[in-house]
Parts: sequence; structure tokens; C-alpha cells
Amino acid sequence: TQGAFTQAERTIVERTLGFFSTAESLAANNIIFALYKHITAPELRLFLLRQALEEAIHTESYQHIIESLSMDEERVFNMYHEVPSISAKASFNIKHTKYLMDETFKLDSIENIQKFLKNLMAYVIVMEGLFFYVGFVQIFAFGRQNRLPGTAEQIKFIMIDEANHISTGVNLINGIKQENPGVWTEEFQQECQDIILEGLNLEIEYAKDTMPEGMLGLNAKLFEQYLKYICNRRFIQVGLP
Repeated sequence: TQGAFTQAERTIVERTLGFFSTAESLAANNIIFALYKHITAPELRLFLLRQALEEAIHTESYQHIIESLSMDEERVFNMYHEVPSISAKASFNIKHTKYLMDETFKLDSIENIQKFLKNLMAYVIVMEGLFFYVGFVQIFAFGRQNRLPGTAEQIKFIMIDEANHISTGVNLINGIKQENPGVWTEEFQQECQDIILEGLNLEIEYAKDTMPEGMLGLNAKLFEQYLKYICNRRFIQVGLP
């Protein structure tokens, strides 16, 4: 099956799996090492444990796909080092995790609650709410042509999980805002917008990088419009203009 793919099509599949496998690991690390210790609501803690398990299952799913397609595992798993558009997305999320992993960090001030919210904006709204969507669409485009049907089916199940993660994350963001109205200043809202727009631009660049020319009925310009549409939905979900 892989032999019937053009080089451009193989690049799309490799980069999708290269980013997805990296992203799931970053998300799991953020849950376990950054978020979990600062969240005390038992129902949310249970959900985070479930989410961490789902992220691990997603990573195993990508590994299975890579092996099934006889892809170069080292090449795929090293893309976050070697492909600038993937590396930039990974670096974006790592940047917003570091301060929560400091052992002295506590949710004991407006400033620190805002840092916590910035992490959620980066992971819930950008990572899970924007960074996966180019890859999802590209793999589903193959599936519509009855190519990579098993891969498309697995990605569909993963997308359902991610939608649940986004929904719960949005509720958490809005709950924190409601409990701590002092954090939601105009200045902080602008900072949140800037974080999301930075992520949007990174995903637009990723779309251009993976699809410099049109194929599968798609092109980078369509992706830009699509991502801006999704970004507007994310803004509305967290109460931003």
C-alpha cells in the first residue's frame, strides 16, 4: 500500500505521526508532572488520570500504525528535533509547562493562577484544540479515498477522546475564571489571546509545510481558513472576543 503513495503523500503521513506521537507524550507529561498536583477536585483528578491513560493508548496506537506501514521509526520519532514546523509546536508547549513543574510553584496568588491558566490555554485550546486538526483532516482525506482505512479509523477514535479532553479543559478554564474573577483582567485576556494566536500561526505554518501544493482536495489556503474558524470557536468557548 505504501508503495502506491507519492513522496508528498508519504511526507504528510510521516509528519502527522511524527507530531502526534510527540504531542501525546508532551500532553501526558503536562498532566502528570504539572497539572495533577495543583488540582484538588476529586472528579477532575480522576478525569486527568483517565486522560493520561488515553494519551498513552494514543501513543501506542501511533506506534502500531508506524509499524504496520513499515515506516522508518527513528525518522518519524525524531521529527520533533529535525522538522522546524514540528519542533516549533513542541517548543511552544514545553515553554508553557516549565513554571508549573517548579517545586515551589503554588496557586497562592493571582499571578500564579494566571500562569496556570496560560498552561491550560496552551494545552487545551492550542495543543488539543488546534495543533491536531491539520493532521486529523489530512488522514481523514486519505480515508475518504479508501486509503489508510485502518489508520483513519484509529484517528477517528483518538479525535473523539481529544474532543472530550477539550470539553473538560474548557470547563476547567471557565471554572477557574468564575472562582477567581480577579485573574480575568483585560490585560490578561490579551495575553491569552496572544498565546492562542501564536499557536494558530504555528499550525498555519505547519499546514503550509506539510502541504505546499494542493492534494487530496486540500491546500494550505483552505487550512488557514479552517484553522481560523476553529480558533474563533475556541475564543468563544473561553469567553474571549
